[in-house]
Amino acid sequence: MKINTQDLLKAGVHFGHITRKWNPNMRPFIFMKKGGIHIIDLSKTIYKLEEACNGLKKIAITGKKILLVGTKAQAKEKVSFYAKSINMPCVTERWLGGLLTNFTTIRKSVKKMNSIEKMKKNGTFNTLSKKERLLISRLYEKLHKNLGSISNMSHIPGGIFLVDPNKEKIALTEAQKLRIPIFAMVDTNTDPNGIQYPIPSNDDSSKSINIILKFVTEAIQNGIEISKEEKNYTNKKL
Repeated sequence: MKINTQDLLKAGVHFGHITRKWNPNMRPFIFMKKGGIHIIDLSKTIYKLEEACNGLKKIAITGKKILLVGTKAQAKEKVSFYAKSINMPCVTERWLGGLLTNFTTIRKSVKKMNSIEKMKKNGTFNTLSKKERLLISRLYEKLHKNLGSISNMSHIPGGIFLVDPNKEKIALTEAQKLRIPIFAMVDTNTDPNGIQYPIPSNDDSSKSINIILKFVTEAIQNGIEISKEEKNYTNKKL
């Protein structure tokens, strides 16, 4: 699907924040002021979105996971939907401190959650006492709420996509610490510095979030398919 200005306009991607809430580092991406609001330059959005899509595609070709993050109300459902569609991990509840920087500990909790799932499937769970079942069920619910969406992430991700870096400050800091490539929707009140792939766009509208995620996940899916083709070709040669 080709990125075009008309589709981005329809989705309101160009609407920034009120002018007094701007971050001066976003100046290169701002087209004009209108009615006290900054208007984002969509030609820059298209250029940066294409750049981000190419970067994400390259990571997907290597077979690494890309973590999608969006915990604000407008982003939750969209992030969850698109992450599932391409079988990528996501965070839509709250970011657990140390999710990346303390990944081994987080991974242990994921393993615990997976083992409870196994117990439920193979019938071991039913052999426990009522009290034990209640305690384990409570633990499972808690783990699943926070970690269910990253259960398929067995290693540090190859890239991270943030809907709103201001809202996801801890995720941003952890990714920067570990030098994980950061892809993010940056609104006019965001500092794009320190983000390798900033996409100037309205991060408050669910329509805008939806269209950016649509392009982003399409690029990731392309990468996944190329990776599969390369594997099949190598196996045939062997």
